Amino acid sequence: MLKRSEVKVEETWDLTPLFETEQLFEEAIEIVLTKASEIESQFKGKLVAAQDVVNVITAYQNLYELLVPIGTYASLSLSEDQTNDEAQMRSAKVGQNYSKISAQLSFITSELLLLDESVLSEAKGLAPQFEGYIDKLIKKKPYQLHPEAEKALAAFGTTFDAPYQLYNTTKLVDIKFDNFEVNGESYPLSYNSFEGDWELESDTEIRRTAFNAFSNKLRDYQHTTAKTYDTHLKIEKTDADLRGYDSIFDALLFDQEVDRELYNRQIDLITTELAPHMRRYAKLLQKEHGLEQMTFADLKISLDPTYEPKISIEESRQYMNDGLSILGEDYQNMLDRSFDERWIDFAQNEGKSTGAFCSSPYGKHPYILISWTSRMNEVFVLAHELGHAGHFYLTHKEQNIFNSRPSLYFIEAPSTMNEMLMANHLLSNSNDARFKRWVISTIIARTYYHNFVTHLLEAAYQRKVYEIIDNGGSVNASILNKLKREVLEDFWGDTVEITDGAELTWMRQPHYYMGLYPYTYSAGLTIATQVSQRILTEGEPAVQDWLKVLKAGGIKSPVELAKMAGVDITTDQPLKDTIAYIGSLIDQLEILSEEIAVENA
Repeated sequence: MLKRSEVKVEETWDLTPLFETEQLFEEAIEIVLTKASEIESQFKGKLVAAQDVVNVITAYQNLYELLVPIGTYASLSLSEDQTNDEAQMRSAKVGQNYSKISAQLSFITSELLLLDESVLSEAKGLAPQFEGYIDKLIKKKPYQLHPEAEKALAAFGTTFDAPYQLYNTTKLVDIKFDNFEVNGESYPLSYNSFEGDWELESDTEIRRTAFNAFSNKLRDYQHTTAKTYDTHLKIEKTDADLRGYDSIFDALLFDQEVDRELYNRQIDLITTELAPHMRRYAKLLQKEHGLEQMTFADLKISLDPTYEPKISIEESRQYMNDGLSILGEDYQNMLDRSFDERWIDFAQNEGKSTGAFCSSPYGKHPYILISWTSRMNEVFVLAHELGHAGHFYLTHKEQNIFNSRPSLYFIEAPSTMNEMLMANHLLSNSNDARFKRWVISTIIARTYYHNFVTHLLEAAYQRKVYEIIDNGGSVNASILNKLKREVLEDFWGDTVEITDGAELTWMRQPHYYMGLYPYTYSAGLTIATQVSQRILTEGEPAVQDWLKVLKAGGIKSPVELAKMAGVDITTDQPLKDTIAYIGSLIDQLEILSEEIAVENA
């Protein structure tokens, strides 16, 4: 694995639009510290009239817009190489200063909520752009603590974030994987190489040996990682209790603007109704690969490994332009800029964060992290992250910083939507049976497996963990391993052998440190599936509805946003329809596989 200094510059992102020099970054920190003190001095204890409300929110908005690029720069420079001492210290410094500013300005929320609601209503009339901010503030009133308590909690912000930082340090800095050996040949192993290559390797012996080597190394760190996670859970539970929420679930779902019914339905329906379809897919994989036994280590392999096209970064650009052009000229311009202006970090290097993500700082362009392996399925990964980028590219132009971010429940709809649009494009441009089978199998193996199986089973496991914590319990490695294995065995039944090491997959997912996040992938993909089918049948009117949704940002709830796109997520039907659609795709794979087998006989 190359060091960061050894990778090609053109395969890295360009962070200079955030700050051209380190000196400008340092000066920006001093500026926000000064402005925070000025806001505290000017407004603390002086919020009385509606105009005071407008003035303090305006001042906070201006400060918030200055804080965003500072946090983004520190975060991205660390995620590109977690082993970089300078980046570690920069991130720590920003976290400490953010906590200081949060404590200083905690009075804003506290004092606004002490005002009579008529004053807040008058303020909304004076500044309609702040209506959403004020309304969300009012909803939080039952869970607001004494001003001094809020100030103290805000001051501990960076300390409360420590479990996530510890998790990343353990995962990306301390864990060093040894090479593994198959038939006398040595192969390199890392987090990124396992999840980007070896997990998808068509050679069964190499793939399973890599899985065992990877799992054995994870096992060495399971107790430290479990204690880190338990600490994070206790912080969330304590906060929920202090604020008077009925449960930790209610606390974590509050900002998502959805209730327990939507949350539980997503997990329960998929766990029971999708499992039979995915077991059929697992059996098809087993048959096509001639495996005596299907194991957990085999679930990510391609249905047809001899037909796995390789693709360059430049070729991926053409696929993005062709597959997503249906979203219009402005969107197309965003796609071109993402390549021309180096918004995307493609490089593979030591210490780089795993997986892929998109960061979309308000007032700046989005940034995407991905570790490019040249596998064709990365077209879907890149389309996914550009879905996030396109979403915030549009909404940032339409909404202020308070209104730009939608509920977490909706956040994965635009990203998974792009995967569906890419699939629709590829299928509509070929009648070749092998290519069609490759596209459909990639939709299953990448889009639906990743979002409806991997993340959904994480959500099912996560719910069990939170139930223990909510009842006053604790978790350790043994408990977490047991819960994860139970969830996997319940979903896969006797179709897939849950081999030793499968239970350790809870150690691989950073989403557990982000509240009730994993289930939202399937929620977003449910919406995306239904809207993409609308676009196939209705064309431009459905596209325009979707673009309006993307521009709406957070001014509406997830239920309202879905309704704007023509989907009613308050019922079971969209989810049932999506599961049925997945089943129909697997039907097509079985038929195409039989046709290809006959042709090759």
